[in-house]
Amino acid sequence: MKRKIYTIAIALFGLVSGLQAQQIVPVSKADVLGKVQESNRTLKISEADFNQAKADFRQTNAVFLPNISVSHTGMSTTNPLAAFGAKINQEIVSQSDFNPALLNDPDQIQNFTTKFEIQQPLLNFDGVYQRKAAKLKMEAMALQQLRTKDYLSLEVEKAYMQLQLAYKTVAVVETALKAAKANKQLADNSFKQGYLQKADVLAVEVRVSEVESQLHTAESHVKNASDYLSFLMHEDQEVVYRPLDSLQVEVVTLNPKDVISEERSDIKAMALSADAYKTMLKAEKMNFLPRLNAFGSYELYDDQMFQGHANGYVFGAQLSWNILNGGKRFGKIQKGQSTYDKSKFQYEQYKSKSDMELNKAWRALNDTEKKLNLTALALKQSKESLRIRTNRFGEGLEKTSDLLMAETQYAQKQLEYYQTIYQYNYAQAYVQFLTQ
Repeated sequence: MKRKIYTIAIALFGLVSGLQAQQIVPVSKADVLGKVQESNRTLKISEADFNQAKADFRQTNAVFLPNISVSHTGMSTTNPLAAFGAKINQEIVSQSDFNPALLNDPDQIQNFTTKFEIQQPLLNFDGVYQRKAAKLKMEAMALQQLRTKDYLSLEVEKAYMQLQLAYKTVAVVETALKAAKANKQLADNSFKQGYLQKADVLAVEVRVSEVESQLHTAESHVKNASDYLSFLMHEDQEVVYRPLDSLQVEVVTLNPKDVISEERSDIKAMALSADAYKTMLKAEKMNFLPRLNAFGSYELYDDQMFQGHANGYVFGAQLSWNILNGGKRFGKIQKGQSTYDKSKFQYEQYKSKSDMELNKAWRALNDTEKKLNLTALALKQSKESLRIRTNRFGEGLEKTSDLLMAETQYAQKQLEYYQTIYQYNYAQAYVQFLTQ
């Protein structure tokens, strides 16, 4: 049994020593926010999504810009038609080439063709609407990127306040531990003088052990909060951060009449997404219309590689109309209509949910404001109660159990007060996030 207790003591000592050995880095909220905006991976992913949408939009330039290609082809043939055509292209046809025997069974001929080709879209109605849809999607992704930055700013506020609260908890528990040890000293002296029984001294010792255990837990919360800040800032090093700003009540001017604005970046992004699906539906319908494209080519021919003894060109325009594509277009239109309807329902649902979240946030803010006043009063009362009982205990006029209860209550009220400050500040920040 003694060996087991000794092993546990060594483990606890190693844990505390490990925390103390880690690097302590002072950090301000502004520093955290700056590093998050610079290195956070969620922002990088959002930026990549926007660049992807931007690239999709750039691809739609093909609706207006020409397609230009260059090719060089070499071949050898004894095919009668191909051989005679190659001679014509190379401009080497002679009278003897019209000999039926040579026409039917020509000798092998080499032909090398260098071709410059251009295709210019003129009227592609479906492509125009596809381009509009791609642009709307790109604009929606840009707005989503802005909302991601707003969300991470809120998350930084929350994480930094959690770190502040963790340090406040450590400070409260350390103070409680000092008080518990002081009371233990008084209890030991009173026991030696015969004023207290052994059971009272043991009760005080149990209280000291409980507070020490709470201190270990509070130190772990500091490390957990530091790890989350490191995650947000994409810092690989394991450090313990110390906030430069202390946790205190922050007063922010808020208007209870503020509502969810349709201009809020995420809501506007969803509206643009719905418009994009609507435009894609129009593009599918435009597939029923004909297309008009211009084309042209300039060709060089020779029996030697990369030469151009003869040349020729072709240019023209093509009006094409795929009247019935096996009924496939009707299915695409039906799918496009369903997708557009779904996006409208999602937009309406998201906006309704945002309104609900705002109402909930306002109620939470009002509740925590009232709770803040009550916990401040309770903290003041418990502090005075502990002071009185501590003085009476020193004079031998107070029970040990009553002192321990007052001591525990004061520590709890302190923690409750700081927890309420955290909740109040976060409630204000969340209301701002919903209404900005």
